[in-house]
Amino acid sequence: MFTMNSQLRLPMRTPRRPRRGRPPAKGSGVPHLRREELSRHHAVHVTLRIGSGVPGLRRQRVLYALEEAFAAAKIRFGMRIVHYSIQGNHLHLIVEAEDRASLAKGMQGLAIRIARTINRLFARAGQVWADRYHSHVLKTRREAANALRYVLGNFARHAASWGDRVARFADAFSSVRFLGFTDPDAPVASPRTWLLRLGWRPPSV
Repeated sequence: MFTMNSQLRLPMRTPRRPRRGRPPAKGSGVPHLRREELSRHHAVHVTLRIGSGVPGLRRQRVLYALEEAFAAAKIRFGMRIVHYSIQGNHLHLIVEAEDRASLAKGMQGLAIRIARTINRLFARAGQVWADRYHSHVLKTRREAANALRYVLGNFARHAASWGDRVARFADAFSSVRFLGFTDPDAPVASPRTWLLRLGWRPPSV
């Protein structure tokens, strides 16, 4: 029976362990959650955003340098770069990977390669990316088609927001010119997944 003289036993609190790894950048909006599971039959839409103080990416010399970086890394660590779109402060990629570990290793290598390229190009030093990459696994025909339209038509949407009219799929800062063609010297690899080869296309009537 509880009385005023009874002693209350309070649960002991375990000290919180310090967080490991780099803290998320303020305002980056990329949650540090466990990545989605990934099958080699699916593609992935990846976004990389540069940090403040890094010059804009939509410049001709940046395009040439980034395409060299893409070409060198387009098939590495079990990851394939199939499409890209270069925007002012971010990159969109559509990639294929054997599994989640291959995606992580491939993207880590690509992010380091691009960061070194940008720093060398602008004679600067320091961090390039605002945070780690954001990824979304494309598992259905609709998701693949929407991602391709989004990535390859990205600049046209941005231009429309400030009142300019740009042909939707005519962006020189994207891989749209390689769509449907096989070129061994291209900065992108030919898709292997059914979703990116055929599945994204609307069914024939």
